[in-house]
Amino acid sequence: MGVKFIFKNSKLIKPEYKSCLLGNPAFPFVEFQITPNASFQLILIDSQPFNFIKSLIKLQMNVLIIDEDSNAAERLTVLLKEIDKKIEVIGQLESVGSSLRWLNEFPMPDLIFMGIQLSDGSGFEIFEQIDVQTPVVFMAATSEFALQAIKVNALDYLLKPLKKAEVEVAVDKFHNLKPSVGSTSTYKQVERPNPRFLIRFGQNFRLVELRVAAFIYTEDKMTFIVTKEGRRYPVQYSLEKLEEMADSNTFFRINRQFIVNIESIREMYAHTKSRVKLVLEPSPSKETVVSSVRSPQFKRWLLGAEAV
Repeated sequence: MGVKFIFKNSKLIKPEYKSCLLGNPAFPFVEFQITPNASFQLILIDSQPFNFIKSLIKLQMNVLIIDEDSNAAERLTVLLKEIDKKIEVIGQLESVGSSLRWLNEFPMPDLIFMGIQLSDGSGFEIFEQIDVQTPVVFMAATSEFALQAIKVNALDYLLKPLKKAEVEVAVDKFHNLKPSVGSTSTYKQVERPNPRFLIRFGQNFRLVELRVAAFIYTEDKMTFIVTKEGRRYPVQYSLEKLEEMADSNTFFRINRQFIVNIESIREMYAHTKSRVKLVLEPSPSKETVVSSVRSPQFKRWLLGAEAV
């Protein structure tokens, strides 16, 4: 008599086995069915298949480490195992070249921990030559590359030497990704319509979309949108209202006077009283400094965290 083995979550099946089962359900010792609720049901018809079942289920989380510092990579491997025994480090690479060869030859891992400085260049060079769909946690000695990391959809940015608690937070972020891993949208985002404004110049009208704004600011009780090309348009909305209308993944209100687009930020500097000074492109006529009250939230926003 056969023993029924039902997978309630089909994601537990390794992709290579799933396609094989779907293509050929008549394994030597397994009868394969798909139940009405789309779970997988395997009917074991002799005593052999328990090792097969063990290999069939994807129990581990595959992690690739890319870092020129082999000692730091070894320490990270130990930390990951302490955090979750299901984590399997499937490779430790030290260069851009070896990373490109590995990523082209093998299936993408579930998660990548990547150093910025590699033995033959920068980790960012990998993104210029290959489409990395896997979430990436960047590691660096300073925060100077955080903006670049954000622009390649970093899951997190950790400062060296790595702390176990911070690595654990990064792993938790991976587990909490919505939609699930494998989607092109890595972070949980709120989709909003793109507001448009009809702006009048004498007898002429111009349609301007909010998404083209490099930054928005208020001056003399008037509000202006400045586009990425440097054009300035007055709008009949308060800064507070535009903050509500704008996509919070792209725009952030840094102080009472400015809302900035993340794509317009070119450089960031530590400023007095725990503030952050921004260099924008195009450059506004006034200094753009993140207020001390908003600075902690601004830093979380840069790394893709939800506003609180």
